Amino acid sequence: MEPSPSHPHLDSLIAAVDQILSPGGCVWNRAQTHRTLAKYLIEEAAEAADAMETGDTDNLREELGDVLYQVILHAGIAQRTGEFDLEDIAATVDEKMRRRHPHVFGDAHAETIAEVQTLWDAEKAAEKSERTSVLDGIPAGLPALLRASKVVGRAVDMGLIDGKAQGPLGLTDGAQVGQLLLAVVAEARVAGFDPETELRNTVLQLEQEIRDDEAGAAAGQPAQSDAAAETPSGPSRGGSGRSAGRSR
Repeated sequence: MEPSPSHPHLDSLIAAVDQILSPGGCVWNRAQTHRTLAKYLIEEAAEAADAMETGDTDNLREELGDVLYQVILHAGIAQRTGEFDLEDIAATVDEKMRRRHPHVFGDAHAETIAEVQTLWDAEKAAEKSERTSVLDGIPAGLPALLRASKVVGRAVDMGLIDGKAQGPLGLTDGAQVGQLLLAVVAEARVAGFDPETELRNTVLQLEQEIRDDEAGAAAGQPAQSDAAAETPSGPSRGGSGRSAGRSR
């Protein structure tokens, strides 16, 4: 086995955070909790994402450093409350990534991105077998558009939304999508609506549909998507479920 590489600057950063959190360190940092620091982690991650979008390598290095600092800071706080430490974090994600890449670290075979995704999804489903809803694990604090994308994905998997049917907008490229979303935001503002709030409310309605279908399935009732297909108006909705962006 090759010797572990040396990471002097990482070790120095860990030591710096330890000193910041120690008695006589920074009084502000010592007063923080995971909850009070949550917004800073979100902000730093967003700034790192911005640097990725612009392709600014120097800025990306700095912003990723800020994200790393947040991780080490949370680890330091958790260590002082007896929850876990940085080594526990690394061990957990190391084990997870090895388990979710059986085609790299095990005997599974995957040559295409689709095959890799199938293996990843299977491993993740096995890990989260205790979850009772497909919505479990979607953070409530996600921005509305990102949350919508994840919830729609779950709805497609369940057949509540037809993920293959062409919608009424006839979108053909990403620029068109961006322009349409921007136009909706602009018009919503003129009309006095907050697009973030309105989208979040609509996503909550879709989530309730998903939970209703799950409850019906647990009770042995036909899924709403199956029931819709049996109604006279079912075929116009794409047979089963609905096309993305269109209500049943």
